[in-house]
Amino acid sequence: MKVLVTGADGFIGSHLTERLVRQGYNVKAFVYYNSFGSWGWIDTLPKEIKQEIEVFSGDIRDPNGVKTSMSGMDTVFHLAALIAIPFSYHSPDTYVDTNIKGTLNVLQAAKELDTSRVLVTSTSEVYGTAQYVPMDEKHPFQGQSPYSATKIGADRLAESFYRSFNMPITIVRPFNTYGPRQSARAVIPTIITQLLAGRTEVKLGSLTPTRDFNYVKDTVEGFIEIAKTGLTIGEEINIATQQEISIGQLAEELIRQINPDAKIVCDDQRLRPEKSEVDRLLGSNEKIKSLTNWQQQFTFEQGMAETIEFFRDNLDKYKSDMYNI
Repeated sequence: MKVLVTGADGFIGSHLTERLVRQGYNVKAFVYYNSFGSWGWIDTLPKEIKQEIEVFSGDIRDPNGVKTSMSGMDTVFHLAALIAIPFSYHSPDTYVDTNIKGTLNVLQAAKELDTSRVLVTSTSEVYGTAQYVPMDEKHPFQGQSPYSATKIGADRLAESFYRSFNMPITIVRPFNTYGPRQSARAVIPTIITQLLAGRTEVKLGSLTPTRDFNYVKDTVEGFIEIAKTGLTIGEEINIATQQEISIGQLAEELIRQINPDAKIVCDDQRLRPEKSEVDRLLGSNEKIKSLTNWQQQFTFEQGMAETIEFFRDNLDKYKSDMYNI
């Protein structure tokens, strides 16, 4: 099977690309064009994996490049997106162009090329703060940041193409994914890199929000299992552990493991606006388990151990002394 992964140079996309190659798929990786010739995290993959990947450098905002990359593909995993919430506060236009227009480009190309399967990546942020838990796929949507609003828009475009043109589309909705290669703007790398750099004060925003953290290898298996069955076509599907932990508890546990002498300090610039903060995310995984063979393979402790080890070996790639947005 020939598959395309957009956003393959990013965190989840690079793990998905690697896993697909290991499972024997014929993989094309859509990476963001830049004058440095960088393929993002694809550059760091083992040689035997990298040599099996066809790399396409382009821009998800460009319909011509998107269509060219999708030609001849059986399945498209669309992960390319702008995801940082703080950056969306002051640059919302780029989120509309990338997340909404980029998704529209994928959908229109799939329609014209008669692509067999399209998986559009959503986010648990589309739900906003939990109105009930566990949050299933019927939970109301609430745009609490420009980022989440553009992902809601992209999801609804995907739904409209399924309903209007009977296209084989699935909306895949991971809850908070973490693991090796994650960018420093996410909370777990923020905490780990500060601690590994020897800082005794860990700067964070609000400590009370809770999150449902997926280890990236489990998230990737969710994508693949969803793509394997026609039962998931036309569906929106959470990938969640159905467990939650507060940011404060998370930080205390990482401090215990890495540097027990450190303490948490509230940094005002890291606080989201009050009405924008998502206070609670706890996802239901009943639907993915009923429609696919997916099962969580990694405990939080196992996933965190692998994550800490990665950041310990790659600390020089991260700027732990600044607020990454």
